Amino acid sequence: MALSTEHQKILLQIARTSIKQGLETGQRLNVNLSNYPEELHAIKACFVTLEMQHNLRGCIGALVASQPLIEDVACHAYEAAFDDSHFPPLQSREYALLTVHIAILSELEPMQFESEQDLVRQLRPNIDGLVLEDKSYKGMFLPTIWKSLTNPQDLLCQLKRKAGLPTNYWSDTIKIQRYTTESFFN
Repeated sequence: MALSTEHQKILLQIARTSIKQGLETGQRLNVNLSNYPEELHAIKACFVTLEMQHNLRGCIGALVASQPLIEDVACHAYEAAFDDSHFPPLQSREYALLTVHIAILSELEPMQFESEQDLVRQLRPNIDGLVLEDKSYKGMFLPTIWKSLTNPQDLLCQLKRKAGLPTNYWSDTIKIQRYTTESFFN
């Protein structure tokens, strides 16, 4: 689902409005779907990432779609600003410095592989987002991670680390899913 430039602008404005309303009232924006184009009502998952002067300031999203895209954006923008446990809640003085990134996720696709080397060969740099699961361990990376981890083997090692596993860990029970994103920012 490729969004038009106009629809991207609407979603970015919804994200900023939800954050601004959070600063003013402590509540996220409640979206009235009837005020927005039908294309933005599709049930889609997204991540909203906030940066301030090229530094991460918050990132929240969902891997599985559960609500209309426009509501998902409003919800995750608010949560990225105020509920990301890695950062203190956003302050009013920071609002003007924010860059808002939205990544709309495709459905998760289970990967089939016979070994770690087979998996690494199948990874598509600058395309794949990944989810690793094994027993109670889970980690995920958005496709933007390829900007800093360009080698597929290194990326897999860091994904294992993020999941709480040693970088040299391998098991026949590891499950990997991949997905792509449509990403835009302002």
